[in-house]
Amino acid sequence: MLQAARFAFEEQGLGVPLGEIARRAGVGAGTVYRHFPSKEALFRATIVDRIELFTDTARDLADVADPGPVFFRFLSSVVRLASQNKALCDALEEAGAGRFEPSPGVGQSFDEALEVLLRRAQEAGAVRQDVGIADLRALLVGCLSMERAVSGAGSGDAAPGRMTTLMCDALRTERAVTELNAGPVKRNESRCGACGAEFAAARTGRPARYCGGACRQKAHRARERTRRT
Repeated sequence: MLQAARFAFEEQGLGVPLGEIARRAGVGAGTVYRHFPSKEALFRATIVDRIELFTDTARDLADVADPGPVFFRFLSSVVRLASQNKALCDALEEAGAGRFEPSPGVGQSFDEALEVLLRRAQEAGAVRQDVGIADLRALLVGCLSMERAVSGAGSGDAAPGRMTTLMCDALRTERAVTELNAGPVKRNESRCGACGAEFAAARTGRPARYCGGACRQKAHRARERTRRT
């Protein structure tokens, strides 16, 4: 029953009907209710171990020598794993809004472990000082939602991980940002290295890197500024 519930919640989140879970488990709805008084109680039983795993991982990383990179890798891992699991997305979103507690202390423990990683990354100068755990929670939940939207769009231009990259760059203190994965380029089209606009590629000769002279000069000036700094 728990295994059937876990798979159902992972696919559909809190919105899955209890009758669907009973059908997958091969039992009647009454059997499910005899073991779990509500769908929320069953949801808690399937999600607690997942959140505890994130918490334990964060605690294991609390004393690493390179807290900045580790903080960003941990955030990216949480988004990557949770965005594939609708149940985790719903649990983190509802807990962040104060509407759901997976189990006594579980949500708070996750926040505390995450806050330690955040504080150490800030002390190392890798993360902005004006970011608090509430900000980080909101960014994390929003990023999860957007990554799921991107992965479920079914579009050839979808770029999984793009929203995560934007979130991490918004938290960084340095001016340099990570190059975004813009997704697959359409056939016989290229993207400008300065403005990112698509343009028709030449059929012969050396492929163009920029859509015109203005962007070519813009890229040249950017390289010169980088050399001087």
